[in-house]
Amino acid sequence: MKEFDYIIIGGGCAGLSLAYELDLHSKLKDKTLAIVEHRDEYKRDKTWSFWKVSPHNFEDCTIKSWDNFTINIPSHLKHVDCKNMPYQTIDSGLFYQKIIDKIKQNTNIYFFKNINEVNTENSFIFNSVGDKIDNKSSLWQHFSGIEIETSKDFFDEKIFNLMDFDCDQKNSVHFFYTLPFSKTKALIETTWISDLNNTSLNDYDIQLKDYIEDKLKIKNYKINYKETGAIPLFHPNNIKKLNQIEIGTAGGMTRLSTGYTFLNIQEQSKYIRKNIENIKDTKIFSIERKYEFLDNIFLKVLKKNPERMAQIFYKMFNSSPNTVINFLSNKSNILEDISIISKMPKWVFLKQLF
Repeated sequence: MKEFDYIIIGGGCAGLSLAYELDLHSKLKDKTLAIVEHRDEYKRDKTWSFWKVSPHNFEDCTIKSWDNFTINIPSHLKHVDCKNMPYQTIDSGLFYQKIIDKIKQNTNIYFFKNINEVNTENSFIFNSVGDKIDNKSSLWQHFSGIEIETSKDFFDEKIFNLMDFDCDQKNSVHFFYTLPFSKTKALIETTWISDLNNTSLNDYDIQLKDYIEDKLKIKNYKINYKETGAIPLFHPNNIKKLNQIEIGTAGGMTRLSTGYTFLNIQEQSKYIRKNIENIKDTKIFSIERKYEFLDNIFLKVLKKNPERMAQIFYKMFNSSPNTVINFLSNKSNILEDISIISKMPKWVFLKQLF
């Protein structure tokens, strides 16, 4: 079997982002890379969204950007201006195509379906798959979404709905999320934050149908695309291995309180690229520890007080938009942290410290 300088296990968002970053900056001119990915073809299978708080390589894969959004709870609706940090949505199909077209031109990059096809003995491995997670009792953000197209103009494409909590909570945390790509087309998701043991929450198709037809009052539409997923709101306990680091969600790039991952992956990829020559001795890239501390408290509150979370999320946006977005995107300073914390119910959060 052929040996490689580097091996990326998993050719999804994290694996391909890293391969693209290394190739783009000519780090593979005299090095070889194997990408191990089981899928037969790349097509749109996910939608990645985030506030653009830092530049990235995939502006041309953006479906839509918004400068305004809403968040609502029963009887209350808040409008938020985010033009300083627009919210962007990436089409995974365009993302995959851009990267595959680029890296396939490099004769030092190879694709394999199975890790057993590659000699790993002398390679440095970037693993985006991680150890198998079987932890249904912990918190997950699980969701299903459909892109619908209406027969007549319906959506205001200039504003998206980040969270609509005016829905059945079932003693969990539940909201709908609507991204209007045009006046006739939008991605609508039902999202739960809960453990995975309660299968009564998984009737996603019924939830979406009822929301679209009864809440939004849309009767005539077709479904163009569907996606379903589950994001662990806990970091995996990976076994440390010589000459290997974890990347992506497997490497702790998911923000635990939000599920946002895409921009963290891009920053991790840039960090690895800058340090690739000495990667064995380089400190592992991680999200700043204060966020893990604050997120763990937040998730403890969420698990014990799910009925209060709609109000808590809503009140968070009483801070300035820049402050909230910086906090949710790992870019906040101490004054912004204090501003966010001050909007939280003090006693509920203090109890989780002890």
